[in-house]
Amino acid sequence: METTPGFDGLRCVDCEATFEAATATHRCPDCGGILDPTYDYDAIDVTREELASRRFDSMWRYEELLPFTRDAAVSMGEGATALVECPRLADELGVGAVYIKDEGRNPTGTFKDRGQTVAMTAASQHGASDVALASAGNAGQSAAAYAGRADIDSHVFLPSRAGFTNKAMVNVHGGDMTIVEGRIGDAGAAYDDAMSEHEDWYSVKTFVTPYRHEGKKTMLYETVEQLDWAVPDHVVYPTGGGVGLVGMHKAAKELRDLGLTDDLPAMYAAQSEGCAPVVRAFEEGRDVHEPWDTPDTICGGIEIPDPGASPLILDALRESDGGAVATSDDDILDAGTLVAKHEGVEMGATCAAAASGAWQLAEDGEFGADDTVVLLNTGTANKDADVLRSHLMSKGI
Repeated sequence: METTPGFDGLRCVDCEATFEAATATHRCPDCGGILDPTYDYDAIDVTREELASRRFDSMWRYEELLPFTRDAAVSMGEGATALVECPRLADELGVGAVYIKDEGRNPTGTFKDRGQTVAMTAASQHGASDVALASAGNAGQSAAAYAGRADIDSHVFLPSRAGFTNKAMVNVHGGDMTIVEGRIGDAGAAYDDAMSEHEDWYSVKTFVTPYRHEGKKTMLYETVEQLDWAVPDHVVYPTGGGVGLVGMHKAAKELRDLGLTDDLPAMYAAQSEGCAPVVRAFEEGRDVHEPWDTPDTICGGIEIPDPGASPLILDALRESDGGAVATSDDDILDAGTLVAKHEGVEMGATCAAAASGAWQLAEDGEFGADDTVVLLNTGTANKDADVLRSHLMSKGI
């Protein structure tokens, strides 16, 4: 495998067993736990000056802190997204500065591309002929795109409620798509059945592959560098499976431990009141969530009633001195349209949970008057513009 010099291999977050990346491909062979890439940080020599000398053209500019070399990557120039300053939002929230990390500018329109570029590189390195996953929508579209680029066949399982754009583009990218009646759990069950029948299929599903959260950690690297190495006080993230939140918290610790920064940003999970297992677990002081019995939210991307990596999410929230917040769908859609109106940034309906959550956190006194707050816009509003427009129409606008 074409790995970077500092990449050590994989470590199970549960039993702490370690494995070589060439042989361990997915979950821990010993206990079934999540595998996390590890590095010999003493062997990694990255400075602010060295990074400043590189073109800001792709997340792979941070290749020393990724498992695979840039030359080996299945890439379409993902990452290097804009960090948009939002002065009106800062005034409205009563803070020093607000920035939106605009992941809608990725190749398929969402931050899922950061995870799939690394996962698909691993699949290619392992000689996979077919990849598979269940998805609420965006990750399926992204996987089909990156599989096409890698000349690998893709099998995507989507719930019937997934957006039209996602379904259409899975087809356009040449993916084999299965639409399952119901919600993400139903699509996951169909995926599980198919995987049991096709032992040669290589999974690129969240936290089954060790590499999707690893790609998404680059959002934090970029944010800190774009802020001239000033760590934001707060990062608010629309949370379903929590892959990006876990990855960014890991990145913040890496930057600190490498001596590039001094602090960790407080991480906040923002969810819809109609499906908030992480918020409930955080508020109740639990180390793991209880599944949400009856999910009911228009925000399909974060409608994850049973997030398998909730212990990692909750650890990140507590280690960073952050928190969790849930708001109503109406508030989320209001926030998305307000951001578009006041700042021009097109936040997806699901992603606007970060903005709505930030308003609630401000009202709760979580932010200081001089604080810097970063909101993650994990996907473009073009994916679900009909939802936002319908919301406006329902208000007579």
